Amino acid sequence: MKVAVLGSGSGGNAAVIKARDTTMLVDAGLSARQLSRRLEQVGVDPDSLDGILLTHEHRDHTCGLEVFLRKRSTPVFTTALTRESLGERVTGSVDWRIFQHGQAFKIGEVTVEAFALPHDAVDPVGFICRAGNAGIGVATDFGFVTNLVRDRLKGVHVLLVEANYDDKMLDADTKRPWSIKQRISSRHGHLSNLQTADLVDGLLDHGLRTVILGHLSGDCNCPDLAISAIREIRSAKGLGEDLGIHVASQSEPTCWVEIRGEEVKACPAPVVMDQMDLAIGTHL
Repeated sequence: MKVAVLGSGSGGNAAVIKARDTTMLVDAGLSARQLSRRLEQVGVDPDSLDGILLTHEHRDHTCGLEVFLRKRSTPVFTTALTRESLGERVTGSVDWRIFQHGQAFKIGEVTVEAFALPHDAVDPVGFICRAGNAGIGVATDFGFVTNLVRDRLKGVHVLLVEANYDDKMLDADTKRPWSIKQRISSRHGHLSNLQTADLVDGLLDHGLRTVILGHLSGDCNCPDLAISAIREIRSAKGLGEDLGIHVASQSEPTCWVEIRGEEVKACPAPVVMDQMDLAIGTHL
């Protein structure tokens, strides 16, 4: 089982999860052209998807969905409220598959479970995807870590999670008015580096082996700060290099991160790395 992030940030979010013959897209926040291009970059035929999972309705997670589906009948898995909130933005003959929080459902060989996240969307969710003994968690766009989130993510080997902002950089930012800063740091906004590190800390004793940091703010965060927060947790636990740390880019896909038995490894993939990836590496 493996995962690659096609793009992550305020400009658009999407990831792909693959388990043997099953391939799923998580969110479609890039243009249809970019979704297709980046899927092909990581070796996935856009027409081969077995399903699309939606975390919530915000445009940076759904803007490419309608055009992408115009020539495809890929099933779209979402909650009833998210489906309703998309309204006329996604029209045509869409194969909607509605699920409820806590309900496990199958997409090919993968068992998926959705859980609620606190965010300023109508019904935001995170996902746990399992195939055999391997587990991948996806939790982006949420403002604080609830007990439910901690509980559901226990046992995942790979976690794609947001590290949106650094507290000092957000406070010093001159582009955003106070109200926007309050929204970002609120309990229904986004996670800071320290909040993400605290979540990771609580999962390390439950099988977590690799963290993919996503949705970094271009103005109020940087890869070095996000990585440093996780490194401090890694050092405090005495894990050395046993905890992999990756950072997702807005402009290009990451490498594949694959679960092989009890190990998690970064796998070569036919991707073009941008300068951020080249600077920080893919496994730190």
